[in-house]
Amino acid sequence: MPTELEELVGFIASPNPQIRKLATENLVPYSTEQPSIFKTEDLLPVKHLKFLIRDHPEIAEHALTILINLTSDRRVLEYVATDERFLGILLGNLVDPAEENANLLAMLLANMAKWDEMKSIVNRKQEPPKGLQSNELVLNQLLDLFVKGADGTYNKRADFDYLAYVLADLSKHPEIRQFFLTKQEYDDVVPINKIKVFTEHKSDIRRKGVASIIKNVAFDVPAHPSFFDGDQINIMPYILLPIMGNEEYNEEEMMGMLPDLQLLPPDKQRDSDHNIIQTHIETLTLLTTTREGRELMRRINVYPVIRETHLHVNDEGVREACERLVQVLMRDEADPEAEGTGEEGGDDDDRIVEV
Repeated sequence: MPTELEELVGFIASPNPQIRKLATENLVPYSTEQPSIFKTEDLLPVKHLKFLIRDHPEIAEHALTILINLTSDRRVLEYVATDERFLGILLGNLVDPAEENANLLAMLLANMAKWDEMKSIVNRKQEPPKGLQSNELVLNQLLDLFVKGADGTYNKRADFDYLAYVLADLSKHPEIRQFFLTKQEYDDVVPINKIKVFTEHKSDIRRKGVASIIKNVAFDVPAHPSFFDGDQINIMPYILLPIMGNEEYNEEEMMGMLPDLQLLPPDKQRDSDHNIIQTHIETLTLLTTTREGRELMRRINVYPVIRETHLHVNDEGVREACERLVQVLMRDEADPEAEGTGEEGGDDDDRIVEV
């Protein structure tokens, strides 16, 4: 005899929309408390839930919430993420400016992006909505949605913040990094230049995701010259500003800094999230892989910024990251260990391992 809960799970496939609505609504808490009830019959309930993302918005909302919770399980994640047809439906709904559950779709996609084979999205195409002004490449659509959809400007029901996590997980793959570094023909913009402006955004999710994207892309050492070039990516101000507070520097230190970092207002606050600060410092360390990067950081007075960060942020991870960066910047370039703090060799203790 099936239990009452098992019977309730069966009702999500009911032809009656009122019954589907009641079933999915009541099952949301059990997707975290008793997820096993959705894993019966070779994940048949999950299959039914995937169909419901196109149902009435209220039913779709509950179905998506359940799927978001269930995809923390590796088996369910694989079942959902490897369904090409489902992915196509999800992406099509996501870019629809009238989609009421766009944020939930972005959250589910963020979970799916943890599946390594999702990197194949780099070649995926779909017809873009006219209002998005993007091209057929899905990655460009996601990026444009992230940029143009901030603060409800594309879809009044969504801010698309969770696309930051989608893009961050995808950027762990070399082919996605290359996308971020390659100028796109349809708008003549290098993708990473679209997201760097969000390193000081009000949304913690956006800031965290963008910091991770920049760090992941920084593993591409041949691209470092473009990172430093003021006419190309010019990433340094966008990494340094979030880790700076309202500390005062002496005139010599301040005048040697980048213009964007000079004369900051007295109410300037550094990022409140210690993990984000640590990520930015680790990105700076990656950018010391080449001598050009180390000399640039010495020339633009990165050390005083790191000194003050170490002094004012009470977090072990941040302080350790600061100390590692300072060790590199203070080395004599005649030291044979000075070259290679990222992927190009050097001391194991000085490498940042990609996670």
